[in-house]
Amino acid sequence: MSRIPVSLLVFGLMIVFAQTGFAAEPTHLKLYTIQGKFDTVREDVEIAITGRGLVIDHVSHIGAMLERTGKDIGATKKVFDKADALLFCSASVSRHAMEADPANIVFCPYGIMVYTLPQDPKTVYVGYRRPVSTAAGSSKAALKAVEDLLDGIVREALNLK
Repeated sequence: MSRIPVSLLVFGLMIVFAQTGFAAEPTHLKLYTIQGKFDTVREDVEIAITGRGLVIDHVSHIGAMLERTGKDIGATKKVFDKADALLFCSASVSRHAMEADPANIVFCPYGIMVYTLPQDPKTVYVGYRRPVSTAAGSSKAALKAVEDLLDGIVREALNLK
């Protein structure tokens, strides 16, 4: 009876896990992709935010900033085709999170990013920083509500169930 080399076994398990969706999702971010136009998807995200009665406090034009300042620091690589982050808060969700633990202020304002890459401008990435906490109890539940809000906004904007 022949033995299977360990490296071959590990490689096979990696393929199985990748195909069955067992690959670990990053804990710091939730990211979705959709085929489309950056401006349309960004507008859909804005509508999903403001449609919930939330106010966008600031739009950070990250892609434009990196493009503009790259020359000043000697950078030549174009990181994004386009990239914006929409920053906002929710009075009720934020209050619950900070009543549970004042240190949860670190998660406010919330940001949803929309970007495309130079090599594939028709794939639009939409995501948010996950409000991850090591706390238990009411703080954990309050931050789950924050993530539910962010995920709901993104899913609505992308027409996902």
